[in-house]
Amino acid sequence: MPQHTVRSLLKVDAFIDGNWIPSEQRFSVYNPANGELIAEVCDADPALAERAIDAAYKALGPWQAKTAKERAELMRAWYQAIVANKQALGELMSREQGKPIAEAVGEIEYGASFIDWFAGEAERHHGEVLARSAADKRSWISKQGIGVCTAITPWNFPNAMITRKVAPALAAGCTIVVKPAQLTPLSALALMQLAAEVGIPQGVINMLPSSQAKAIGKVLTEHPRVRKFTFTGSTEVGKQLMAQCSSGMKKVSMELGGNAPFIIFDDADLDLAIEQLLAAKFRNAGQTCISVNRVLVHDSIISEVEQRLLRALAELQVGPGDKEGIDYGPLINQAAIDKAQKLQQQAVDAGAKVLCGGDVLHQLGPLFYAPTLITAVTPTMAISQEEIFAPILALQQFNSEAEALELANATPFGLAGYFCSSDYRRIARVAEQLQCGMLGINAGAISHAYNAFGGVKESGIGVEGSSLGLAEYQVTKTITLGGFE
Repeated sequence: MPQHTVRSLLKVDAFIDGNWIPSEQRFSVYNPANGELIAEVCDADPALAERAIDAAYKALGPWQAKTAKERAELMRAWYQAIVANKQALGELMSREQGKPIAEAVGEIEYGASFIDWFAGEAERHHGEVLARSAADKRSWISKQGIGVCTAITPWNFPNAMITRKVAPALAAGCTIVVKPAQLTPLSALALMQLAAEVGIPQGVINMLPSSQAKAIGKVLTEHPRVRKFTFTGSTEVGKQLMAQCSSGMKKVSMELGGNAPFIIFDDADLDLAIEQLLAAKFRNAGQTCISVNRVLVHDSIISEVEQRLLRALAELQVGPGDKEGIDYGPLINQAAIDKAQKLQQQAVDAGAKVLCGGDVLHQLGPLFYAPTLITAVTPTMAISQEEIFAPILALQQFNSEAEALELANATPFGLAGYFCSSDYRRIARVAEQLQCGMLGINAGAISHAYNAFGGVKESGIGVEGSSLGLAEYQVTKTITLGGFE
């Protein structure tokens, strides 16, 4: 297995039909920790997007003709190459995205796990033989890959958000074109280097780095050869892309915005609750779709929870990703800092109180935000209604289970939710009534390749991962054979 360095994995051109395609147009990728220029990357235009789709279409027939075992073996080779180079991949990711290297390596392992999982699903999936409808007929259901797929992925998980979409597509017998985020294209292109080295056939995966999001998105959603489109990002953009897909009746799956509640009931184990709250909030500096957004605390324990959180936040280590012992790094750009400060100031103006943090750690750089605790937050504040995407804990109070559920569900979103309780009867009741696609009970880490990842309401359509994820890239065909005596 080839062993790479960050330098040998640093690719800056589009990857189409198994070839690196340069472009005169380039865009810059910077390290958010120090502002240094990392690379000038190919700025793919709509013509290159059409070329990539044509390549995927050309590769579709031969890829579908391979047996499930043949596809699985190639996918496992890719998985092994990623794991073998996880340190270099993690260092590259840390440079372009900002998360600590240890956390970035963890994402590499997490992302690779989807390739391994769906390699197995490729061999496990099956159709269904139906009961006879007539003496002279036999019928069965066959599940087939839907065809050419396209994807747009976000910057906060530049490895795992790609593998979580590409792996089931490949397992189902589909080919795919991906536009990675403009802010973090280098991790995506590094994956293509490894895919080529292990023999993933030309055109099966194509990668389009680009700053021209709307123009590329239009091609990926409206091209007549595309049969499936998948997106991870904001609900607002997801709605626009879904509308564009409707003209061609394309299948879509989308993981969109969240507004996750974390409820701490008065019967919770507070040691466990605080530990899991921190795990669910501060990963990637709070920049995840399933990060805790609203912390709902029973009024009888609010003071104790505040004091415990103040002690815990004082111990968090913030700094550049290549420094040992760092809990989280910078936010992705100045727009993220501006949003965090705006939401915080609006809350304070409306009566909330900042107990700690609340500002940029200028001694580290312009994009490092202090661990922040805000209390006396109300449901009408913008900080309760919008995704914060920053290391800010916003505490609200409640005085009954019914009120907690009402507050938690009072949002158009329903991606993730969390609560802590020691009462098994309450656990059963609340689990049934919380409106979310993923739920952590006394647990803040809920993502795994085995688990179905997806939301309800305006948080998306379809799921990724789990045994259900393969079906998002398949069509169901009912076949009837006649002429039996």
